[in-house]
Amino acid sequence: MTSNDDILRALGRVEGRLSGIEENVALLRQEMSDEKANAHESRAVIHKRLDEQARQIAHLDTRAAIRGGADAQIRDEILTLRETVEKNHETVGPALEEWKRMKSIGYGISGLIAFAGLTTGGVIAYASDGAVAALRHWLKIS
Repeated sequence: MTSNDDILRALGRVEGRLSGIEENVALLRQEMSDEKANAHESRAVIHKRLDEQARQIAHLDTRAAIRGGADAQIRDEILTLRETVEKNHETVGPALEEWKRMKSIGYGISGLIAFAGLTTGGVIAYASDGAVAALRHWLKIS
């Protein structure tokens, strides 16, 4: 039969083992909570990066939409300007043709005036030789 001392010693050993088990369980709990905190921080970093990328994508989408709208507006304005230029060209076309015709007539008149001037100069030069000869003859200068 076992004595009370043996039972108490056995209980002490069991109690010692239980306290060791409790310490191990406490260490496991601490490690699990550390792992849990690390996992939470890691997920927070991942979510922060995802949020940043979502913000950048939204910003790029906005910029692309703005550029697309600006391009469309510029195209519309170019078409409007092209139509205005064509309409103005049609309106001004007859006046330009008339101006070209007047310009060519002006060149012709300028040519006639130059020709008349040259002819007049030639006639005067020819006549001056005759006039000098007549004047010398009249004044009896040799």
